[in-house]
Amino acid sequence: MRTAYSVETVRAAERELMARLPEGTLMRRAAAGLAASCAGLLRRVYGARIVLLVGPGDNGGDALYAGARLARRGAGVTAVPMDPGRMHPGGLAALLGAGGRVASAVPGRADLVVDGLLGIGGRGGLRPAAAALVERIPPGAVVVAADLPSGVDADTGEVVGAAVRADVTVTFGAYKPGLLIDPGASRAGAVRLVDIGLTLPAPDAQALQHADVAGLLPEPGAASDKYRRGVVGIVAGSARYPGAAVLAVAGALRGGAGAVRYVGPAAVGEAVLARYPETLIGRGRVQAWVVGPGLGDERRAQVLEDPVPVLVDADGLRGLDPQALRARTAPTLLTPHAGEAAALLGVGREEVEAGRLASVRALAQRYGATVLLKGSTTLVCDGTAPVRVNPTGTPWLATAGSGDVLSGLAGSLLAAGLSGPDAASVAAYLHGLAARRAASGAPLHAHEVAEALPAAWRDVRTP
Repeated sequence: MRTAYSVETVRAAERELMARLPEGTLMRRAAAGLAASCAGLLRRVYGARIVLLVGPGDNGGDALYAGARLARRGAGVTAVPMDPGRMHPGGLAALLGAGGRVASAVPGRADLVVDGLLGIGGRGGLRPAAAALVERIPPGAVVVAADLPSGVDADTGEVVGAAVRADVTVTFGAYKPGLLIDPGASRAGAVRLVDIGLTLPAPDAQALQHADVAGLLPEPGAASDKYRRGVVGIVAGSARYPGAAVLAVAGALRGGAGAVRYVGPAAVGEAVLARYPETLIGRGRVQAWVVGPGLGDERRAQVLEDPVPVLVDADGLRGLDPQALRARTAPTLLTPHAGEAAALLGVGREEVEAGRLASVRALAQRYGATVLLKGSTTLVCDGTAPVRVNPTGTPWLATAGSGDVLSGLAGSLLAAGLSGPDAASVAAYLHGLAARRAASGAPLHAHEVAEALPAAWRDVRTP
């Protein structure tokens, strides 16, 4: 599992470790990891043209010490300070002693540029002096961010104004939430972690990996039957949106439950049966409900009164009563996209998209539910445990009906016995993995995502 920690947590761990080590040890460890990563990105270090964009803090010191290491290996290293009078003195001396130089302007050509302008404490985007340097990064140069792309909020991933867009980010000691959550994640490129010896408490965010998901997947035993494996009820579809019901059932059938029961308009039920004849039709005992996809103006069934887990998506999210949800004794899982989340919170969509982490936490707290906030970075939060950040997916998932498949899949996992956060996290992971398989770099349809779910499931289970 990949875990991420807030700035406050990382700094506390750094202070604790620095009190036990000689001065400058952590910076030298970070610089060594940064230099090694830069060297690995170059065809050869000797003769390479490297530019350091240097800020006034420790982040600039990391870049200077890394530059000194690369200069000693024969690279031509040029440091360009944001504020010439406030460069890290030790790092500057090391660079000059290794044969590096300082310039007042960014050279017109470079093989690699190191962003050492702002550290993890930076807030509010780049200041004009830093933005001016970033604008002059030579085209074609590989951009490596030291710890975090400058201009990205380390705790939230928010970007206000200008920010560095890195090809690779070399982060020190621990992942930061802003490296995993958009829009910051899209600025970070490939993220590499350098271990500097920190001892860290519980994380603020986490991203599951194959082994974590494999350990959560339901698996039938010798005594299992379809009812013991769980039955998921689907309340979805309408005369206007019949396909939503078909897609939700498609996702549910591949989600690990023993049976799928459809409840909705008769004509839509016929469409579901025509595609998936194994579907049960009509109300009956279920272990979880999915309500909302494609309901349109249809009246939703009163499934919130049923004492089983309920997933609410799409049209089912309209007019939700926070008090009614908080009064439920069984788990509730909400799966909004940014627009739906904005309506639930009473804010603008742009506010949700700019502050995804704050939004998912606010939704979970307000509605007393687990929330899966869909988008370029899908987040899962139940208000108590670390926020989970989904690492899988593809931009091709932005297609009609893909959310319906996700809802059915997550609902089936709820019926199979997973908790709200686990069902949401596993569903998002498999959904994204299936989409990557189905797309392979080309447009895809939602039904192709559903069809690729068994292969994604097997991928996760393969050692």
